[in-house]
Amino acid sequence: MKADSQKVAATISVLVPTPSPVPYTYVLPDGVSAQPGSIVQVPLGPRQVAGIVWDAGDDNSDIDPAKLRAVTTVYDCPPLTPDMRRFIGWVARYTLSAPGMVARMVLRAPAAFDPETPIDGLMLTDQRPQRMTAARERVVALAAESAPMAWTRSGLAHAAGVSFSVIDGLAKAGAFEPVILPPPPVVAPPDANHAPPDLHDSQTRAAESLKSNVREDRFAATLLEGVTGAGKTEVYFEAIAATVRAGRQVLVMLPEIALTQAFIDRFEARFGAPPAPWHSDLPPKMREKVWRQVAEGSVKVVAGARSALFLPFADLGLIIVDEEHDAAYKQEDRVYYNARDMAVVRAKLADCPVVLVSATPSVETRHNAQEGRYRHVRLDRRHADAALPDVALIDMRKAAPARGGFLSPVLLESMAQTLEKREQSLLFLNRRGYAPLTLCRACGHRFSCENCSAWLVEHRFRRQLQCHHCGHHEPVPEACPECGTFDHLVACGPGIERIAEETLAHFPDARVIVLSSDMVGGVKRLRLEMEAIAKGEADIVIGTQLVAKGHNFPLLTLVGVVDADLGLANGDPRAAERTFQLLSQVTGRAGRTGRKSQGLIQTYQPEHAVLQACASSDAEAFYAAQLAERERGRMPPFGRLAAVIVSAANRPDAEAHGRALRAAAPSSSDIMVLGPAEAPLAMVRGRHRFRLLVHGSDRADMQAYLRAMIATAPNPRGSVRVAVDVDPQSFL
Repeated sequence: MKADSQKVAATISVLVPTPSPVPYTYVLPDGVSAQPGSIVQVPLGPRQVAGIVWDAGDDNSDIDPAKLRAVTTVYDCPPLTPDMRRFIGWVARYTLSAPGMVARMVLRAPAAFDPETPIDGLMLTDQRPQRMTAARERVVALAAESAPMAWTRSGLAHAAGVSFSVIDGLAKAGAFEPVILPPPPVVAPPDANHAPPDLHDSQTRAAESLKSNVREDRFAATLLEGVTGAGKTEVYFEAIAATVRAGRQVLVMLPEIALTQAFIDRFEARFGAPPAPWHSDLPPKMREKVWRQVAEGSVKVVAGARSALFLPFADLGLIIVDEEHDAAYKQEDRVYYNARDMAVVRAKLADCPVVLVSATPSVETRHNAQEGRYRHVRLDRRHADAALPDVALIDMRKAAPARGGFLSPVLLESMAQTLEKREQSLLFLNRRGYAPLTLCRACGHRFSCENCSAWLVEHRFRRQLQCHHCGHHEPVPEACPECGTFDHLVACGPGIERIAEETLAHFPDARVIVLSSDMVGGVKRLRLEMEAIAKGEADIVIGTQLVAKGHNFPLLTLVGVVDADLGLANGDPRAAERTFQLLSQVTGRAGRTGRKSQGLIQTYQPEHAVLQACASSDAEAFYAAQLAERERGRMPPFGRLAAVIVSAANRPDAEAHGRALRAAAPSSSDIMVLGPAEAPLAMVRGRHRFRLLVHGSDRADMQAYLRAMIATAPNPRGSVRVAVDVDPQSFL
């Protein structure tokens, strides 16, 4: 709808996708209406941008309407629901982000703001041409059988097995009349009764608990915890079925794009149709269709990454957060937020249930369940009573690898036995590439990134040295660039490519697949590799943490962790938790179909409490110890953290502004500020970084404190940027 800018009627506030802290005021031309939540196009400087009507009908008597610019277009689009607008405001206040930058995540499909183009169709009439050929008879019979359904020209020709000229001839003779068809749905509606599962007793009880939350039709947060292979997906599918029967919409969040296709296949087997996907790899046209049909309410189930949380659902009835512990739910760009926590807020504001699902919940989620804030539903045995793998630690001080190798004789022997049984082995190492460091044996030169404080990782398959932080890459040179010596460059340490090389040296006839997020071919190839493994077309799989998440490989009976100490060797306060989760998840890939299985964990510190907990499968003792340790240090969930990251094109500017922020910090008995200190990754993408850590009690008003500190400090100048990360997950 185009507005006439000469007739001014009323003022409205519009939230535009900029860092402005407040909405901008515009005028609505006479005869044009908009309500809170309407999506409009407005002039912003020399540009036209989309925005969200934040308030309408305000008394802005102190503003001269003649000085205001007019709304250009009110899109023919369902307005955002009140709970979605409240969610935008809540996320902005909690993360200390500009509301417009949160709104920007909602407005990411601008072509979807206009209605989809209708489709020309054909409807059968009572008229028939005098000359009826066999082809024409087939077309008319097919159309009569499906009446009163209309057809597209191409669809009817394809279904009847005739050429377009046959359809055109019938239409010209009056046998078909033109009609306008609505745009086709991006996915077929799910059928809640399509293929109900055969659940065992504990699964049935868990499913009933989740379905009761749906029937109550109000907010309830539930932790669905179960050992790997317990059938948690089948359980929450029943909650989805109950929501679909009630006619409401469902959001299923997944941490990785790589998991989406496997989930879609399982969903389609249960409901007879796939869910609508939503992730960064989605083609633009598909993205626009999904956004529009979610807003209209015709898409009932969406399966997507963290950004799916900002889709404009018309009637959200249930949120599922699968693998809720996964660090991939944390966004650390522009708006810093944890999608798991924001999903709980989204459900609270929409007054609908949310289910957090994991075999190894985050410590915070586990604590909320123990304190009664979340309901706690547990599945303590695997589906079909399949046994959990036997997990053992390999002391690398006693079972050392051969010189130049990284696999212990104990693990190699188990791999040989697994091959003999025609079963699959998985080797896990959370390090991409061939080697994390390349140096010159002659002069000691180490290859580092010119833009970041990081070593260049050798990728031997691609013959490149690459930075995993900024993407800088360069070919592996033949000679040292420092001293010019040939044939003296040496790779230090293992990556998965090096483990693959060692594996093939020991088992030259084995079919080996290497899985990593940066493999050539991207997500499409990754999915094909996953399918090949599931079909038994590989003997040994070597992968990063990508293989630890939600995959089901029926023939996999041995998991070997190459370097369990890797995640423990840093100062991250969540290092123990993440290592326990990762090792428990990856060893849990074994034996899911009932075969006897084992997990072998290589370590130089087998006495470490985290590794002992993994070996004994004693999750209760691990969580108890972690909660006690965090309570002593007033760490989350018994305290609050926020990080302030200052970056600049040069080190002195970054450090100076960090010190200015520290000096501006208010005095408080509940909150203290540590730093500024140079970040562990002191330079990323050519920008020098300093960090401040703000630590407060669980009752502290962290957001008010941070606002006061930033408001009192001088405004950033020149290249200086300040980012605030409330509830940080990374300390790099």
